[in-house]
Amino acid sequence: MAENSASEAGFISRVFSELFGSPLNVGLLCICGFLLYKIFKGRGSSDPIPKKPELPKMKKRDFTLEQLREFDGKGPEGRILIAVNGKVFDVTRGKRFYGPGSPYGVFAGRDASRGLATFSLTEDVLKDEYDDLSDLTSMQMESVREWEMQFTEKYDYVGQLLKPGEVPHDYTDTEDENPEKSEKSEAEKKTD
Repeated sequence: MAENSASEAGFISRVFSELFGSPLNVGLLCICGFLLYKIFKGRGSSDPIPKKPELPKMKKRDFTLEQLREFDGKGPEGRILIAVNGKVFDVTRGKRFYGPGSPYGVFAGRDASRGLATFSLTEDVLKDEYDDLSDLTSMQMESVREWEMQFTEKYDYVGQLLKPGEVPHDYTDTEDENPEKSEKSEAEKKTD
């Protein structure tokens, strides 16, 4: 039994001398200790960072290019809208990407279709008048449709981008709440 305690003491002293015998090991232990401290301190923080309240969901409506430009994230509300392939999306919750000074900020309040299709983030690809995208290649149009699908999945659809002279649609309150239900009811009306 005395042999066991002597061998345990010898083992512990060898481990201790290995860990603290070299300055490199001491440095690595300090780094590991610091990282563990940060991990456990971060989990237990009771002071959450206050978030800005989210804006209420926007009622569906159609936009001209001039109306769309008002929603570039610089207004008092800070709402950001982007049009892709004729559909307007509220991308406010993605303001890290689409807000002023952000990577895709050039698209805020604009029709981003051509820029997304050509993978260009410069203002020279954005047109000041309605862009029918008729000069894009089939591959570029496919890219626009893929972007449109991504925006549809991630952001709220808030309306259509109007062509010059086009009349805005009247969206009902039920259409705002459940677009599939209103589409079904309109289809049922047509069959009656």
